[in-house]
Amino acid sequence: MSDKERIALFIDGANLYATAKSVGFDIDYRKLLKEYQSRGRLIRAFYYTALVEDQEYSSIRPLIDWLDYNGFAVVTKPAKEFIDALGRRKIKGNMDIELAIDAMEMADKIDHMILFSGDGDFRSLVEAVQRKGVRVSVVSTITTQPPMVADELRRQADEFVDLAHLIAKIGRDGERPEPRPRTIERRSLHTTQAATPAAGTDDYTN
Repeated sequence: MSDKERIALFIDGANLYATAKSVGFDIDYRKLLKEYQSRGRLIRAFYYTALVEDQEYSSIRPLIDWLDYNGFAVVTKPAKEFIDALGRRKIKGNMDIELAIDAMEMADKIDHMILFSGDGDFRSLVEAVQRKGVRVSVVSTITTQPPMVADELRRQADEFVDLAHLIAKIGRDGERPEPRPRTIERRSLHTTQAATPAAGTDDYTN
């Protein structure tokens, strides 16, 4: 990447958490931010996640607050709880539309989009952003069985980066376990600095 390349990160929080766990490590978001700041001009780093409402405490809230004050644009909405056909409690927190809208709005302001997700639903978005002249890299993994990235998304991307190859650069040292995320009810674009927390997410149904 050129030092002057304008970069934006789009992080599907639940998907990245599940992918990192499948590879066997935890994300250090301070290191992740520094890694991509070193690769060019980082315009914005979006983090998307859904929060369960009406809970006294959500284990992802410390992570959300830290990201919010340390250079990430946190985008959240209430997650919905439901009971599936087998009587199991499920949480639905799909952030695809929010991510897609932001990506299209940012397309004229960036040269390179980094998408941290393996969700095949983003293939059409990647294609649309590419038509605007933006290069798109997808970060997920094919080291698991089955792979965490949809084949159609990986093929559409200009570059596929396996998350397993980034462990040394963005992995946590393991001194603290990650909390298990849920989500928040606001959208924020704060960019200040503090100390790093843990990260994680519950199993969401899209």
